[in-house]
Amino acid sequence: MSLRSRRPRAVLRVSLTALLCALLALLTGCSAEQGGSSTGGASAPAWAEGMATVREERLPAEARDTLRLIDRGGPFPYAKDGSVFGNYEKLLPERKRGHYREYTVETPGSRDRGARRLVTGREDEIYWTEDHYASFRAVLR
Repeated sequence: MSLRSRRPRAVLRVSLTALLCALLALLTGCSAEQGGSSTGGASAPAWAEGMATVREERLPAEARDTLRLIDRGGPFPYAKDGSVFGNYEKLLPERKRGHYREYTVETPGSRDRGARRLVTGREDEIYWTEDHYASFRAVLR
């Protein structure tokens, strides 16, 4: 077999390999957990049904630090941490006043409390917002 007759097969093989790699990268890079509503195969708890979700390990490091403080009961760096969250935006399920509490998540480079918060509920719900309550994702642990 001459070099010319082998070249098209080699090019085809390389092209198919590149196409398969690109397809695999596209499929694995489009996980809905990065901002969608998938739970990675596990069913979401009832309080998170219909909401976008994020797994705890995908939260920013500062949010995971705040979750550890919440789990320990503090101490918290800001006086408003642990205060009642009113849910005035009505983006979370409606509950009686006092059901939700909010906690600041440090924003590197911010001179104030920034826009990032974790909101917890009395039934072990945890919600993440990085845009000061304009949107929420249920945190799955």
